[in-house]
Amino acid sequence: MIEDLFQKVKLRMGEEPVRKGGTKVSMPSDLLFKCPRCQKAVFREDFEKNGKVCTECGYHARITAQERLKITVDNLSFTEYDKEMKSLNPLGFQGYEEKLQQLSKATGLREAVITGECTIQGQRCVIGIMDSHFMMASMGSVVGEKITRAFEMATEKKLPIVIFTASGGARMQEGMVSLMQMAKTSAAAARHSAAGLLYLTVLTDPTTGGVTASFASLGDIILAEPKVLVGFAGRRVIENTIRQRLPDDFQSAEFLQEHGFVDAIVSRAQMRDALGWLLKIHCKGECAGA
Repeated sequence: MIEDLFQKVKLRMGEEPVRKGGTKVSMPSDLLFKCPRCQKAVFREDFEKNGKVCTECGYHARITAQERLKITVDNLSFTEYDKEMKSLNPLGFQGYEEKLQQLSKATGLREAVITGECTIQGQRCVIGIMDSHFMMASMGSVVGEKITRAFEMATEKKLPIVIFTASGGARMQEGMVSLMQMAKTSAAAARHSAAGLLYLTVLTDPTTGGVTASFASLGDIILAEPKVLVGFAGRRVIENTIRQRLPDDFQSAEFLQEHGFVDAIVSRAQMRDALGWLLKIHCKGECAGA
């Protein structure tokens, strides 16, 4: 009993426990997940089975575009748009091309958003999913172009569109080219709306900067995962500008819902059902998959 207690103390102090006879017991580095919100450690297997949501406090961790696709769309229903599109270096920004290559190799993505056509619970739609693992899903020329084309395809095919947003803002390596994507995506969203079609926005962590200032804010219905960060400028910048202390929950999904910016907060486990229901009541059978 004393020996077991000693091994636990050593493990807590960061040392490898030792069995009788001097054999070290190695602990897998990825066995546990420490929640950044509640600071509690849970088994990573349980955490991942729960959709990468903390089983203790409900913290929704960031997930990849492929993970989001898997838990959202119907099996084998997704057809990707503009898969080969990738960014150039319009400003000749030093090291930018190498950075893109490294991220592409690490994430398996060519850019920070994937777009395409799919069904969600049998309802046809166009979908866009931004991935914060690729340059914090910053919006450069390709991100803006792919989002714009997704809106245009949805308009042409008379389909609703669902976009999962996540972004750190405009991509500074592309300068004004990046900033112009706000106007371009917003204009495409307006044409889709003028055609009487549904646009569903799902805000995920974090959605900030130029994405918030453009197409992320234009959804007919805006959903958000719990307690995600949504805003334009950072808290410190705003406080220094207005010379006031902001509420502690400022720029959280709950704060935005209270002030009318977000229509509903939906957990990751319920998101697919919520999207399927909204698409179904809007389309009235017109968007049902083949």
